[in-house]
Amino acid sequence: MKKINYIQTIFFAGTILFISSCKKDYGSLNGPTVEAYQNNSTQAELNNLVSGTESGMRTSIAFYLDDVGTIGRELYHFSNSEPRYVTDLLGANDATLSNSNFYITTPWASRYRVIKNCNVLIDAANNTTLVTDAQKSGYIGFAQTIKAYQLLMNLNLTDSNGIRVAVADPNNLGPIVDYQMGLASISSLLDSGETDLTNAEIVFPLAGFSQFNDAAGLLKFNRALAARVDVYRQQWSDALTALNASFFNLNGDFYTGVNHVFGTGSGDQLNPAFIPQNQNGEVRVAHPSYAEDILANDDRIGKATLRTSTASIPAGLSSNRDVWVYTSSTAAVPIIRNEELILIYAEANIQLDNFSEAIKALNIIRTKHGLADYSGAQTKDALIDEMLYERRYSLYFEGHRWIDMRRYNKLNELPIDRPGDDVWTEFPLPVTEQ
Repeated sequence: MKKINYIQTIFFAGTILFISSCKKDYGSLNGPTVEAYQNNSTQAELNNLVSGTESGMRTSIAFYLDDVGTIGRELYHFSNSEPRYVTDLLGANDATLSNSNFYITTPWASRYRVIKNCNVLIDAANNTTLVTDAQKSGYIGFAQTIKAYQLLMNLNLTDSNGIRVAVADPNNLGPIVDYQMGLASISSLLDSGETDLTNAEIVFPLAGFSQFNDAAGLLKFNRALAARVDVYRQQWSDALTALNASFFNLNGDFYTGVNHVFGTGSGDQLNPAFIPQNQNGEVRVAHPSYAEDILANDDRIGKATLRTSTASIPAGLSSNRDVWVYTSSTAAVPIIRNEELILIYAEANIQLDNFSEAIKALNIIRTKHGLADYSGAQTKDALIDEMLYERRYSLYFEGHRWIDMRRYNKLNELPIDRPGDDVWTEFPLPVTEQ
């Protein structure tokens, strides 16, 4: 039997049930079994799977943010117990990215655990007679949408090394597909989710989805993710079409959107990306270029606050600014929000040569962050640079900078911190996939 690439885990509210396809499994003696969810599940049981899926999405999110933030030269993660944040991830002293280290195996497995949960939810919804067809469509549309999002996160890490899309049958896993096929498959999942959600009528118990927790709201979330995938695929007109069906609002609140949420309650999680200001030892500090490159009066400097003393390590790295994006242990981490959608709108219009519309969107971002209207050259290259600047500072430590620079073939513009350091283009596939 092929060794599977992820621990098949289902997250339930307050319960974690491990399932292995490689050995006989008797289920959890204290919680529900998979079979209980595949034979005439009640709506309460289906909602339990939905809540567990949302909870599982938060697992290892800090590893993902550290991965893309470090390689994208947004930050340094100094840790007395884990030097690989500043060795492997920065390519120090001929270091390479390992296919067996935590920075790829942990986030990779976490995302596939959620995908496993989504597949169980789809089976459970299909196999029950205790909910309406419109409700079934809602559960399936939600699961398809979340599967697509989780696959995209892993593809963001491995890029041309690809991902495994077909994992519903653990005894017959599908092949690793390349980057373009991965994006196409993710787009197809989102389109399937859109169809299901269009025909759905349901309200979900989703803490981080706020006004997007019913079928109509989830449809808008689905189309927001589709717009992100469309710009990755360079399908600019499709991105604008998806935006029009999403919660995109050119004049709306930047933080309207869907989030990972955290709490202090029993069984809940704290935000693992939060580290207090001016801490020593375990710190996340802004890459020095963040403050060096920011324009005067740009209020986004507040995402990298001055420390009372410079943080430094013997490896030759230092910074006098803390990362201050998630300012409490219960701060939300955006999945996608309106400010990103405005920037997607600007990007698609730049690529379609609609410069005046793109500049209008960019000026909305600039004005709300204390900058004057854009006055640079009205050429595609100049506007792409401006759009990437705004994405860099608006979406700081939200998981975008490295991916943005890579898709515009600008990784060589990221700073090299020490002689011999490297800017990686992608992570290797985990050793269990090879």
